[in-house]
Amino acid sequence: MIKNSLIPVIPQEEKNKGSVEFQIFSFTNRIRRLTSHLELHRRDYLSQRGLRQILGKRQRLLAYLSKKNRVRYKELISQLDIREPKIR
Repeated sequence: MIKNSLIPVIPQEEKNKGSVEFQIFSFTNRIRRLTSHLELHRRDYLSQRGLRQILGKRQRLLAYLSKKNRVRYKELISQLDIREPKIR
């Protein structure tokens, strides 16, 4: 349900499932679904672990995209309404 409603955000030429933007987009959808699941089921520790893994993957992909193409990175961040990761 959520996945189908958010897919039109990505332009047609970027629906390539191997592209970094599509992967970040799909991870963001999974993160939002898991977050809503964990609001109801607070003690689901395996889902919490999976959420942390997906967050790490998305963070690595965002770092890669910011190094390769800063303009596309900024556009994607604004489209998906996510914050920039903290720099250590």
